[in-house]
Parts: sequence; C-alpha cells; structure tokens
Amino acid sequence: MQVTIRFFATLRERAGVAELTRSFPGGATVEQIWHSLVAEMPGLAGCGGAVAFAVNQQYVAADYRPAERDELACIPPVSGGSEAPWVGVVELSAQPIDVAALEAAVADPGAGATVTFVGTTRRENAGRRVLRLEYEAYEAMALSEMRKLAAEAGARFPITRIAIRHRLGLVNVGEASVAIAVSAPHRSAAFAACRFAIDRLKETVPIWKKEHFAGGEVWVGAQDSRPPPLKPPS
Repeated sequence: MQVTIRFFATLRERAGVAELTRSFPGGATVEQIWHSLVAEMPGLAGCGGAVAFAVNQQYVAADYRPAERDELACIPPVSGGSEAPWVGVVELSAQPIDVAALEAAVADPGAGATVTFVGTTRRENAGRRVLRLEYEAYEAMALSEMRKLAAEAGARFPITRIAIRHRLGLVNVGEASVAIAVSAPHRSAAFAACRFAIDRLKETVPIWKKEHFAGGEVWVGAQDSRPPPLKPPS
C-alpha cells in the first residue's frame, strides 16, 4: 500500500524532506512504518522527546494500521467536531495579533469578566540572547485541535466565549506569538478556562517553535538526543 508521510519541525530537518510517499506491506502498523523510515533516514532516530502520529489529521496509537493512500504525519513534541456555541475566533496567522480585537470577539452583555493571556517573545532564554522565534504548524490539524480544546474549555468551565489566535512564521522580540481571550459571568471561571486553554495548547496542538539566538538556533523542546518513544499524547 502507498502512504504519504509528512514531517514537521525538527523531524523535517533531520529527514531532509517535508513530504514523501512510500509503499509498505498491507496491514503494516504505524510503528513498523516508523522503524522503516528510521532505517532509511537514520537521523530520525536521534530526535528527542515523544514522537506522536496522526493519520488523516487524527492522532493514532503506534499499533494503528493505515490504509491505502492514507496520510501519516510524524509529529515531534509540541512547544474538531461540532462547534460549541462558546467557541469564537480560532485562527493561525502570519500577521501580528490584535489583542484588542480578540477581546472584542468575546465581549458579551452577560459576561462580567474577561481574562486574556498573551505570550510574547522575550529577549533572553536559558542564558542566550534571543533574536526572534519562528513557528511552524501542521495547520489543518492544529486548527482542529485548537477548536477541540476551546470546546473542552467551555465544557469544563462556565464561560461565555473563548477566542484563540496563534502566530506562524517569524515573531520578533516583544511581539505576541499567542493570545487567548475568555469571557465569563465570573472571573474565577474566566481565569481557570484561560489557563486550561494555554496549558492544553502547549500539550496537544502541533505547533513548533524554533529559537533564533545570537550564535545559533534550536527547536525548543527538541534538544534531547535520546531516541523517541513511540506513543500518542495522552
């Protein structure tokens, strides 16, 4: 069977290619496919952290068996469904984030509180002078996962509305890379939902961050050189 393989961030650089098509025996598992790719491209074996897998934009376990012409995404660590009524704007953009516009998108007469989280590029990290950050995403899947976490935020906490924007491409020092705005009748729910959303985004959404610093660059979270275990995110 033929399967299209996609690589992102540090995996793409180590593989030396973003996408390729390979033939595998019918019934081959994701794990077997991965080991075949590592044998072909040994640089993949040195990637750190947990590699996750998605078939046709859905996370799968290592024992999943892709079908003919499926798309398999190999996803390094990350720095759906019906839309719930509280899910507002959910976007990826190469343009600067307008935080005021995001807050306006969650405004509601029934909301007594609005909480906003804005993540910005800081000047120093790990003793290095940061020049800029660069973000890459598996865009279709990232948007799907962002909508899922926004829907889950409203299912967990009594909020009115939530909106999320994340930058792609180069983000200079002092610029916003991600912003989340949450409105709710009461501040406790707005705070809790906003924190939940940014924490879950960092855990599950396939967006990767490269740090450009004076003297070099590194994919953040991918510095470990141990071979990656084969497991989907929890």
